[in-house]
Amino acid sequence: MRVVRHLRREPRPLPRVVLTLGNFDGVHLGHQAIIRRATDEARALGGQPVVLTFEPHPIAVLAPDRAPPLLQSLHDRLAMLRELGVEVTVLQRFTREFAALTPEEFVRGFLLRHLEIVQVVVGYSVNFGRDRAGSAATLEALGAEDGFAVDVVGPVTAAGEQVSSSVLRRVLGAGDMRRARELLGRWYGLRGRVVVGDRRGRTLGFPTANLHLGRRLLLPPDGVYAVWVPLDGRRRPGVLNIGERPTFGGARRTVEVHLLDFSGDLYGRWLRVEFVERLRGEKRFAGVDGLRSAIAADIARARDVLASEPGAAGS
Repeated sequence: MRVVRHLRREPRPLPRVVLTLGNFDGVHLGHQAIIRRATDEARALGGQPVVLTFEPHPIAVLAPDRAPPLLQSLHDRLAMLRELGVEVTVLQRFTREFAALTPEEFVRGFLLRHLEIVQVVVGYSVNFGRDRAGSAATLEALGAEDGFAVDVVGPVTAAGEQVSSSVLRRVLGAGDMRRARELLGRWYGLRGRVVVGDRRGRTLGFPTANLHLGRRLLLPPDGVYAVWVPLDGRRRPGVLNIGERPTFGGARRTVEVHLLDFSGDLYGRWLRVEFVERLRGEKRFAGVDGLRSAIAADIARARDVLASEPGAAGS
């Protein structure tokens, strides 16, 4: 997949574009339905599916105090778009100047100047342009005048609930990882780099990889989780802890994962952890022995949980 970071610098308009646009934070089932429709339409029309997405999140620019935590890193968002068959992603830097464009200026002065659009595929609740004044109806009206079709994808539901990024944030905030999977069509995952910690897990007999994550990423509630960790071509079972390690008087929130039946040096590597189930909340134990026993119980329970889950047989 090609990533275009400066559309205005392209020497000529991208040809025969089937376009969809949005933040696509999390790339949940609703987003996937829109993107798959766009890729299907592009295939039928002999065009190329193009996604226009924004960085940073528009709310982070327009109302920083209300900016939601991100459901995934930019790297993971782009990776998901690639997996869905997107051929070109336009990564538009979102600024106050860009936000000031009227819907008509955005479509005619920006999109149509740089893209030869044959069709636009959007969700039913799309908004764009100054004060979010543009809608699917706006696109349909402009398309009728400027010669492109508009396909509007309706809401997607999972287990009786409409899928959206706000619903997904609420579910993750409650630690309901199985419900999150229903909204995503996959396990919720985070990606971080393994950095040197205080090595306390090793002294307890359970070495952990300390993950450094992006500051704005949404973390599930503190506690212990059964997770999958894709590594070297296979999915490895693991137990992950999020929290401040109160038994040792910790004051800094950390994310650490212990890979079951694994030995090796992971420092400096990037790991993705996929959350399957929250096993318990974070607890303060009276001493090291109590903590060690609790970790052993967590591992036993994680083995039981993961044994019957997708990924148990490998990658």
